[in-house]
Amino acid sequence: MSFLLGLTGGIGMGKSTASQMFRDLGHPVWDADAAVHRLYAPGGAAVAPVAAAFPGVLRDGAVDRGLLKARLAADPAGFARLEGIVHPLVAADRAEFVAAQAGAPLVVLDIPLLFEGGSQAGMDGVAVVSAPAAVQRARVLARPGMTEADFQMILSRQMPDADKRARADWVIPSDTVEGARAAIVDICAAIM
Repeated sequence: MSFLLGLTGGIGMGKSTASQMFRDLGHPVWDADAAVHRLYAPGGAAVAPVAAAFPGVLRDGAVDRGLLKARLAADPAGFARLEGIVHPLVAADRAEFVAAQAGAPLVVLDIPLLFEGGSQAGMDGVAVVSAPAAVQRARVLARPGMTEADFQMILSRQMPDADKRARADWVIPSDTVEGARAAIVDICAAIM
């Protein structure tokens, strides 16, 4: 039976880098954001139901995230409708991935909103990637097209970093690459 490690952290905390470090150590990693991209792509299971709930958000047979973002900004209540469509599809994708990794001693599940969505209940342990608030802010605002307003909106939908750290089994400090790598090696050693 695989140990299921939930990996989470707020925007700009370095979760993608941490995920790659687990991959580099030979552990399979499922990425919730990548699953959503697949579901929104042409032929993806979320395309038709999202288009029905939010008319006008399709472009070239795919859910256009920019158009969807604009619709949600105008209708914040739409987040609950969207989550009702997408979350079950993402959960099914995750279950398929875990089943396919049955022989792996450690499976990492990269889920940005792990605590917010209650997914920690299905994990054997949780690691949170964390950096100081100033580092997080600088990383996020350096992204193309990111504004302070966008950053604040995203933060408002995420559990505060201190709360995530308090609920996690392990904290991966991501202010330096070396510190993050050392913490991940220690986590793997503790699990295996």
